[in-house]
Amino acid sequence: MLKQIKVVVEKHADGYVAYPLGVTGVVVGEGETYEEALADVKSAIQFHIETFGLDVLGGDSPVLEAFVAETGVAV
Repeated sequence: MLKQIKVVVEKHADGYVAYPLGVTGVVVGEGETYEEALADVKSAIQFHIETFGLDVLGGDSPVLEAFVAETGVAV
Protein backbone atom coordinates (compact mmCIF):
# COMPACT_ATOMS: atom_id res chain seq x y z
CA MET A 1 0.00 0.00 0.00
CA LEU A 2 1.28 3.48 -0.85
CA LYS A 3 0.21 6.37 1.39
CA GLN A 4 0.85 9.97 0.35
CA ILE A 5 2.11 12.11 3.25
CA LYS A 6 2.60 15.85 3.09
CA VAL A 7 6.11 16.91 4.11
CA VAL A 8 7.43 20.35 5.02
CA VAL A 9 11.00 21.01 3.88
CA GLU A 10 12.78 24.01 5.39
CA LYS A 11 15.96 25.54 4.01
CA HIS A 12 18.42 26.74 6.65
CA ALA A 13 21.90 28.24 6.38
CA ASP A 14 23.49 24.86 7.13
CA GLY A 15 21.19 22.58 5.12
CA TYR A 16 17.61 21.34 4.90
CA VAL A 17 15.22 19.95 7.50
CA ALA A 18 12.08 17.98 6.61
CA TYR A 19 9.17 16.78 8.70
CA PRO A 20 5.83 15.14 7.87
CA LEU A 21 2.41 16.60 8.63
CA GLY A 22 -0.24 14.42 10.22
CA VAL A 23 2.15 11.85 11.67
CA THR A 24 1.92 11.29 15.42
CA GLY A 25 5.31 11.48 17.14
CA VAL A 26 8.56 13.15 16.26
CA VAL A 27 9.85 12.36 12.78
CA VAL A 28 12.54 14.54 11.19
CA GLY A 29 14.91 14.23 8.27
CA GLU A 30 17.84 16.39 7.27
CA GLY A 31 20.34 16.78 4.48
CA GLU A 32 22.66 19.10 2.65
CA THR A 33 20.16 19.28 -0.24
CA TYR A 34 16.39 19.31 -0.60
CA GLU A 35 16.49 15.83 -2.12
CA GLU A 36 18.65 14.43 0.70
CA ALA A 37 16.32 15.83 3.36
CA LEU A 38 13.27 14.42 1.58
CA ALA A 39 14.88 10.97 1.23
CA ASP A 40 15.96 11.04 4.88
CA VAL A 41 12.49 11.93 6.17
CA LYS A 42 10.92 9.25 3.94
CA SER A 43 13.22 6.69 5.54
CA ALA A 44 12.40 8.07 9.02
CA ILE A 45 8.65 7.87 8.33
CA GLN A 46 8.96 4.24 7.19
CA PHE A 47 10.97 3.36 10.30
CA HIS A 48 8.44 5.18 12.52
CA ILE A 49 5.54 3.21 11.00
CA GLU A 50 7.43 -0.10 11.33
CA THR A 51 8.20 0.70 14.97
CA PHE A 52 4.85 2.11 16.16
CA GLY A 53 2.32 0.83 13.61
CA LEU A 54 -0.10 2.43 11.19
CA ASP A 55 -1.90 4.29 13.98
CA VAL A 56 0.77 7.01 13.76
CA LEU A 57 -0.66 8.15 10.42
CA GLY A 58 -3.35 10.39 11.87
CA GLY A 59 -6.34 8.16 11.18
CA ASP A 60 -9.59 10.11 11.00
CA SER A 61 -8.15 13.58 10.43
CA PRO A 62 -5.67 13.61 7.53
CA VAL A 63 -3.98 16.84 6.45
CA LEU A 64 -5.84 17.89 3.30
CA GLU A 65 -3.76 20.96 2.50
CA ALA A 66 -0.87 22.81 4.08
CA PHE A 67 -0.14 26.53 3.82
CA VAL A 68 2.86 28.62 4.71
CA ALA A 69 1.99 32.12 5.86
CA GLU A 70 3.84 34.99 7.43
CA THR A 71 2.55 37.57 9.87
CA GLY A 72 4.11 40.32 11.95
CA VAL A 73 4.06 40.31 15.74
CA ALA A 74 5.11 42.97 18.22
CA VAL A 75 8.29 42.07 20.08
